[in-house]
Amino acid sequence: MDTPLNTVAVIGLGTMGTGIAEVLARAGREVIGIDISQAAATRAVVALETSTARAVRRERLTEEERRGILARVRTFTDLQAAADADLVIEVVPESYEIKQRIVRELDAVVRPDTIIATGTNALSVTRLAAESARPERVLGLHFFNPAPAMKLVEVVSSVLTAPAAVASVTDLAYALGKEPVAVGDRPGFVADGLLFGYLNQAAAMYEAKYASREDIDAAMKLGCGLPMGPLALLDLIGVDTARTVLDAMYAESHDRLHAPAPILKQLSEAGLTGRKSGRGFYTYAEPGSTEVVRDALTPQEDERRVPSRAVRAVGVAGSGTMASGIAEVFAKAGYDVVLAARSEEKARTAKARIGTSLARSVEKGRMSAESAAETLERITPADSYEAFADVDLALEAIAEDLEVKQQLFATLDKVCKPGAILATTTSSLPVVACARATSRPRDVIGMHFFNPAPAMKLVEVVRTVLTGDDVHATVREVCTAIRKHPVDCGDRAGFIVNALLFPYLNNAVKMVQEHYATLDDIDAAMKLGGGYPMGPFELLDVVGLDVSLAIEKVLHHEFRDPGLAPAPLLEHLVAAGCLGRKTGRGFREYARR
Repeated sequence: MDTPLNTVAVIGLGTMGTGIAEVLARAGREVIGIDISQAAATRAVVALETSTARAVRRERLTEEERRGILARVRTFTDLQAAADADLVIEVVPESYEIKQRIVRELDAVVRPDTIIATGTNALSVTRLAAESARPERVLGLHFFNPAPAMKLVEVVSSVLTAPAAVASVTDLAYALGKEPVAVGDRPGFVADGLLFGYLNQAAAMYEAKYASREDIDAAMKLGCGLPMGPLALLDLIGVDTARTVLDAMYAESHDRLHAPAPILKQLSEAGLTGRKSGRGFYTYAEPGSTEVVRDALTPQEDERRVPSRAVRAVGVAGSGTMASGIAEVFAKAGYDVVLAARSEEKARTAKARIGTSLARSVEKGRMSAESAAETLERITPADSYEAFADVDLALEAIAEDLEVKQQLFATLDKVCKPGAILATTTSSLPVVACARATSRPRDVIGMHFFNPAPAMKLVEVVRTVLTGDDVHATVREVCTAIRKHPVDCGDRAGFIVNALLFPYLNNAVKMVQEHYATLDDIDAAMKLGGGYPMGPFELLDVVGLDVSLAIEKVLHHEFRDPGLAPAPLLEHLVAAGCLGRKTGRGFREYARR
């Protein structure tokens, strides 16, 4: 298996196969494209011509380079064309029957030393390798879509795969300009193993009518910095494909998080498979289009407009980073703000922190010195919640301790004027428990800002069963006034973002705990394969392992799902005082400041 992989056959010339062929040809490999459909082979050539012509227009290729790429790709409809290949990559539909037949037929076609790679992301590589007379040369090679753009390639070994075959394919991946990650044989591997559980939960959340598809997608883009929301991503991947992957994952894990949400089956069997069919969770202008069009599910303007309350003055309770950030946001938007803490010193320190933040904005040219001074002038520090007597909206941003919050809401109930809205910024505690600490539960609502509040655009607006319609309408208007994007959700643990984010993080910890993959490989897989701004372990160390564990415990207690139980490794690290960046050690070690 020391033969250089210079000639590569790609079986299956759909979108993925065509993309892989382009990647190989650009890297100087001779490509044999094979598809049983002549029409598919022709479309692949046209797609390759279009893609390379676009690269020439953008000055990423010369015309000579383009001609060379096209000359290196030949298409056929007969598997015999793979006879001279050093490597065969199959990317046919996710079906054991189809893939096993191809592996068996290749035994009679290719040389004994030819490596056979399956592009599956859901099926067992070991089971496919067992179909070959030489299973030691069979492995998985999982590219991500679109193959020319995505850097990640998962190289999947079965218990039968020869190390030399893995080494050859890994060297090829580097030569193609990709980042190979070595993983074992289990459905979903690393990236899809983490990604599809998250996508499945988002589908279930939408199916339960907990939040709209638009709000779920906006929450994950704005709250986590993801390039796409989960429901839009399901449409891009294909609802049927997602269902197949989840079925395979559940068959192995029996984890309810991987049991396909019923809506995936309903959409698949109705032919509503996403962008490729023109309709999935969203409706598109035509099959294959990226343009979303209005449909019966698009939110309509409420003809019965609920009157809102006037909000001119705002009270913020707390002296930490979140309280300071929220006070800064409201002051920038022109609101008079009372910033109250347990002592005058804490309140003044919080205001000084805002002054430093504003000065930084002036230095970076984001606002004028005059605007910064006016903003700071609107903030009045106070050492008593009595100062909230005239505010129209009071927000608490104190410690995540329900008893402490309830005591504060009881105080706000006494000091705030009738008609004032009382809001909590909790990220994990029940809003209704705060509301019941007052004599006016219809005036209480959740406003979950994200850290840092001045930079993050998302606010989760959390209604309890007791919240008044006018309170909800007012808070949404206020969010717009302070240039934030409100998303509506009900009063249950995790709301939207944390309910989808933390099970994904927990599953990543379980992968390391089970020695399936390394921290570095998992972080690389999610950044390169999923487009995440940070890998799960980078994010856990930033958030704080103690904070993460607390949220995961709340989710587990709320939903009573065994799959949500915190990973023991996370519990052990917290018990050892390894809390992340703030202590200098979490999943990784950090230099002390």
